Amino acid sequence: MPATVVLPEVPRLSDRLVDQIAFPSRDTYKRMAAAFRDTGFETCSDLCAVDYLTHPGRTLPEGVGPERFEVVVNLLSLSKRQRVRIRVQVPESDPLLDSLVDVYPGVDAMEREAYDLVGVVFGGHPDMTRILMPEDWEGHPLRKDYGVGRVPVQFKEAPGPR
Repeated sequence: MPATVVLPEVPRLSDRLVDQIAFPSRDTYKRMAAAFRDTGFETCSDLCAVDYLTHPGRTLPEGVGPERFEVVVNLLSLSKRQRVRIRVQVPESDPLLDSLVDVYPGVDAMEREAYDLVGVVFGGHPDMTRILMPEDWEGHPLRKDYGVGRVPVQFKEAPGPR
């Protein structure tokens, strides 16, 4: 018989689309994901990073301070028919979070995408390199302060200026 798994005590909110939303600190994030896996949440269906630079007024439970970045992880238990969302606040001054690759191997590409497009670094990831943008690309294009239109669009065989 498996040992009883205790989920870390963190602030939570209810939601109509998922069974619960948990808000662990960066220190308890990986332990919480592993505990959910051990209680039957066998699939990580999504992991993404969000930049809230221009939208600081989102709903957070008491005791959770808003940060510029947030990593959102959606877990699924097919056997229980339940969904859980984990939302972790990540500060702009230190955009580092533990990798979940050893807990949910399928997050490999998702964490690389979050790094590539938003700039959140996942510590302990086996290949924290760009996945969509060229290796020499400067910046992270989904950040709200990323300059729009910095790279001129060039079309093949397009006529010059009129």
